[in-house]
Amino acid sequence: MKKQAFNPYLPSWEYIPDGEPHVFDGRIYIYGSHDFFNGWVFCLGDYICYSAPVDDLSDWRYEGVIYPRTADPLNKDGKMCLYAPDVTVGPDGRYYLYYVLDKVSIVSVAVSDTPAGKYEFYGYVHYKDGTRLGEKKGDEPQFDPAVLTEGNKTYLYTGFCGRGDKSRHGSMCTTLGKDMLTIEEEPVFVVPGIEYAAGSTFENHSFFEAPSIRKINDVYYFIYSCESMKELCYATSKNPRKDFVYGGVLVSNEGGNNHGSIAKIKNDWYVFYHRHTNGTWYSRQACAEKIRILEDGSIPQAEMTSCGLNGVPLKGKGEYSAHIACNLYNRKENNFFIEGSYPRLTQDGKDGDEIEGHIENIKNGDSIGFKYFDFSDTKKITIITRGYCGGTFEVRTSLAEAPLAKIKIEYTNGWEKFSSPIDLSCGKAPLYLTYCGNDVASLKGFILE
Repeated sequence: MKKQAFNPYLPSWEYIPDGEPHVFDGRIYIYGSHDFFNGWVFCLGDYICYSAPVDDLSDWRYEGVIYPRTADPLNKDGKMCLYAPDVTVGPDGRYYLYYVLDKVSIVSVAVSDTPAGKYEFYGYVHYKDGTRLGEKKGDEPQFDPAVLTEGNKTYLYTGFCGRGDKSRHGSMCTTLGKDMLTIEEEPVFVVPGIEYAAGSTFENHSFFEAPSIRKINDVYYFIYSCESMKELCYATSKNPRKDFVYGGVLVSNEGGNNHGSIAKIKNDWYVFYHRHTNGTWYSRQACAEKIRILEDGSIPQAEMTSCGLNGVPLKGKGEYSAHIACNLYNRKENNFFIEGSYPRLTQDGKDGDEIEGHIENIKNGDSIGFKYFDFSDTKKITIITRGYCGGTFEVRTSLAEAPLAKIKIEYTNGWEKFSSPIDLSCGKAPLYLTYCGNDVASLKGFILE
């Protein structure tokens, strides 16, 4: 790769959750919803897209707005949000984008001749008599569409199942014909929601939302957010419409909700997911981790890291932004990116300002973790901080061990650098920074020399 790759893998000022990764013509494309920095609800933006060449996962290109929310005839005034989408290639070779607006229970479809659009409104998924899916008596509301096309058939997976709501049974699979809109096989439930999971393999990991579908060899992998919300899980079957069995957890973001999928990029598999920032639910960022698919088809759970698509540990020398932190700890909670928590990932400015992110609200006893580095000969560490604060940042490669260095900091209005010698030659290891002091500090980044 031209440079190292990090998590989040898109620019730190970009908020693209619910990512569906697809490889088309030698590039990996990310289709997701679009949060705002300081957003007040989910998915306020138009659909945008990023892509990267499969042989350089550090080189992401902004493809622009691929579909504005006002393009749907039901949303000309733009008052409804565009929820999580998915894209598939139809029998005619065109690209079809499936989505649901936030105040309706039907599935909309847009189409484009190229993966990055722009997409144009195409129609609504409907029965042969013209009734739209979600509006026929007995239909359950549609949500979070995922699509897989095989020949002239497209399998559409949808659903949302909240705790205590017995009107929602689980995730549905509906089979569409070659026009990508007309239902050929009516909805069937493939994975149960929490109210109907007792006694099944899905008990304690029932379907909540965020369906996604992949086929690996002759096995269908159904990927979804389970009842805990934070865990992205998978189930497998030889039939796209029945007999799914719970497989395990792919990744947990340890706070908030989760949504994503898996993709094979060249010879490696990755899980794509999102994390929460800014102390709210509404500013989520795209992350990815390498995964392994074992001979028996199972997938061990991936760990959240800072290196993600890099595939190998980061270099033990260089300057790194604090926003690539993958662990946030305080004395009461571990690994959290949720409302009211400290410390938190954020940025200066307003949504759209291309200002690199940082971590704020760091209090006495809070720790920030970065994974992983290849430490071979690191002799000095410099941190970049600001705030009404005074104390030290302790540097460790294990929170259970004594600090390897202590960096004294003091009050500053702007970003200032503070340094300490250190001796790191331990190979692959995490880096933890623990604040010990008064008031509240912020961290912009650090330099390893």
